[in-house]
Amino acid sequence: MNIVVNGQKRALVAPVTVAALLDELGMAGKRVAVEVNQEIVPRSRHQEFQLNESDRVEVVFAIGGG
Repeated sequence: MNIVVNGQKRALVAPVTVAALLDELGMAGKRVAVEVNQEIVPRSRHQEFQLNESDRVEVVFAIGGG
């Protein structure tokens, strides 16, 4: 299965969840926001949200400040 992550093509073995992708990217447990095909995927759905062929995924770090 081929997807695009932050503008870079990436080949994965299907099926893959958002949580599994974050683990593969070394971002599991970190404060990140995930968007799939221009829609935010809430953290509560990362374990169940399945990625599909040609999905466009954006992962950004959440930065706090004040």
